Amino acid sequence: MLTNITPQEFFQAKEQGKTIVVDVRAPKEFDEATIPGAINIPLFTDEERAQVGTTYKQKGQEAAKDLGLKIFSKKLPAFIQEFKQLKAPVTVFCWRGGMRSQTAATVVDLMGVPVNRLTGGIKAYRQWMQEQLDTLSIPPLYVLNGHTGNGKTLVLHQLKEEGYPVIDLEGMANHRGSIFGHIGLKPNNQRMFDLLLGEALLRYQNEPFILIEGESNRIGKVIIPERFYQLKEKSPQLFIHLPIEERVKNILANYSPNDYHDEFVESFKRIKRRIHTPVANATDKLLEQKDYPLVVENLLTHYYDPRYTHSSACSEELSTSIEVTSVEDAKIKLKQLLPLND
Repeated sequence: MLTNITPQEFFQAKEQGKTIVVDVRAPKEFDEATIPGAINIPLFTDEERAQVGTTYKQKGQEAAKDLGLKIFSKKLPAFIQEFKQLKAPVTVFCWRGGMRSQTAATVVDLMGVPVNRLTGGIKAYRQWMQEQLDTLSIPPLYVLNGHTGNGKTLVLHQLKEEGYPVIDLEGMANHRGSIFGHIGLKPNNQRMFDLLLGEALLRYQNEPFILIEGESNRIGKVIIPERFYQLKEKSPQLFIHLPIEERVKNILANYSPNDYHDEFVESFKRIKRRIHTPVANATDKLLEQKDYPLVVENLLTHYYDPRYTHSSACSEELSTSIEVTSVEDAKIKLKQLLPLND
């Protein structure tokens, strides 16, 4: 039976694992931003969508509908089969909850597949999620800080696996937060980031605290919502201090520079002028020689550490320093400083 559901009902069903989420928009739209966890079963390819759009502009709505029906009817059996293979109730959506999701939901329902349709589409879900970001009660934050390469993200991931309420802002942005942070990744845009953050805050609304990593207000091209960022700035700041040789190892393992040499060269050019000229030139030569450990050590010593020290000042009453020898040591000591995670 076909049912229209609100964004709030949709989120609850998705969180409880009661529905499989299907984006029926074209692949290009899906790649730009979708609802977290959605799979793509498009009515039209990118080219077909463009054809329908052109027909709408040139000949009007009825001609566009006729063309859309002609295109879709040829692929209907395969379309239905994809839904049947899911073997679970599904929720479909398009941009505004219009013709595409209505068509998909109707034909899937006729073939006996339990289906919901997200009222208002992804546009309505984004609007609802923005309301949550603006008004939702947020538990106390604990902010994990430290110089570049201190293994903060790795510690967060390990704690999340142990059941701690963790929000990985860099993971949501799909960007590591540095000038080299995009290398080997496909960064998310603001729309996707906001949906991921909003869903996480809803998920952790009743937790005693949330653990996050210290970030500036921008991660790549993504901006952290002002309300959340200001709360982060006023929260306890836990600073990890790890020996530089361990930090170099962490960065090499995380960035794999040998696999992305050209991208590293291009990124280094963007910051070279900000580094003392002799050091910059020496680092440039080390990069040519692919001596990545020394490249990383130079960048930490002469670029990232001075910038971090300048930008990370906070009141003493909020700041706690944690001297560690490894990521595992950092995790153990950090857990001792956090409230009990029941």
